[in-house]
Amino acid sequence: MAIYDPQIETLPREQLHKLQGERLNWQVKRMYERVPLFRERMDEKGLSPEDIKGVEDLHKLPFSYKQDLRDHYPYGLFAEPMENIKRVHASSGTTGKQIVVGYTDGDLKRWESCVARSLSAIGVTSSSFVQNAFGYGFFTGGLGIHSAIERIGATTIPISAGNTQRQLQTMIDFSATHLACTPSYAMFLAETIEEKGLRDQLTLKAGVFGAEPWTENMRQEIENKLGIKAYDIYGLSEIMGPGVSYECEEQSGMHICEDHFIAEIIDPETEEVLPYGATGELVFTTITKEGFPVIRYRTRDICTLNAKPCACGRTHIRMGKPSGRSDDMMIIRGVNVFPSQIEEVLLKVSQGNITPNYQIIVDRVNNTDTLDVLVEMSEALFSDAVRSIEKIEKQITNSLRSILGIGATVHLVNPKTIERSEGKAKRVIDKRKL
Repeated sequence: MAIYDPQIETLPREQLHKLQGERLNWQVKRMYERVPLFRERMDEKGLSPEDIKGVEDLHKLPFSYKQDLRDHYPYGLFAEPMENIKRVHASSGTTGKQIVVGYTDGDLKRWESCVARSLSAIGVTSSSFVQNAFGYGFFTGGLGIHSAIERIGATTIPISAGNTQRQLQTMIDFSATHLACTPSYAMFLAETIEEKGLRDQLTLKAGVFGAEPWTENMRQEIENKLGIKAYDIYGLSEIMGPGVSYECEEQSGMHICEDHFIAEIIDPETEEVLPYGATGELVFTTITKEGFPVIRYRTRDICTLNAKPCACGRTHIRMGKPSGRSDDMMIIRGVNVFPSQIEEVLLKVSQGNITPNYQIIVDRVNNTDTLDVLVEMSEALFSDAVRSIEKIEKQITNSLRSILGIGATVHLVNPKTIERSEGKAKRVIDKRKL
């Protein structure tokens, strides 16, 4: 598969480090002059822009947080006057005010370039037909992918999310070669295709999936059911949108676009910077963003960074799949658990008996945390009255206890009874917070 921008994506680490330092210095000076909150936090630390000589001084700078965006809603953290902002995006405000980000013309072009790298890495060329089933609108996924498809010169099928029957008919009639959507929606499409016996009519070669955590087991399910290679793409609105990092054909981590973003891993409790290979919270600094730059933004995503050379030839560091978010972590009777860990256990013990559709319900009864896991049976198990449902429920319960160290009540439910999502899947219902 082609490298979209070889001059940058294969830049020697020493030169890349120098470029990052120059851009970081520019950004720090610019934000100190233009963003009052950043200047206040620098002043509190007794820092001036001149104290930052390069990437080696990044750890001295103050962190920024999602709450900052809510506190300064909607435009209080922009570093450009509004006449220079050509587009705004916003994320959900389900847990408070929505966060708003802005892009200049230059930002939009840089964003296109980053996503174009991602799509090139999965084999998208000018002869490809890409079905974009990410949602359009305030969500960055739809438009972020859309503009990059056009930049590569491929044919865009801008269907957006939802209307599954139309998705499938379009996928077949328009000869889609690549699919872009959330992994949970890709699984839903795959199930429907299998149910309707449409697999032989597909022309799909690969798909790019993101916007929510997903496990290697789910990747295998998607690949097996759709007959494609499934690639990960990572991004978040606060940093840019999709394309902050992406998988290459090696599928051994997601290359971060380091000419635009500097990544760190920190201990989420002590805020200490951790070495490559350690698991911790991912922190990003944007060094080319004009409209809405951030310094040391705490993403809450838990993962690792790998600086070892990749066989694909790209030199940019790779991040592992996020195992979850520090603010999504559940504490069940004193044990830290991420939803993705439960998913991984379920898919490991599935053996064709259960599907990847599940829901986690957490509650507190008589001052004790309870954990119920609802999992859909496969059609094969549902139709086979000889098999013991209780036996499989016990097997999953034992696996959760031995692997994760938690006790749970597992319920196998009938096929198609857990609500499907055409966007991000809602996996956890925590009644303790209601």
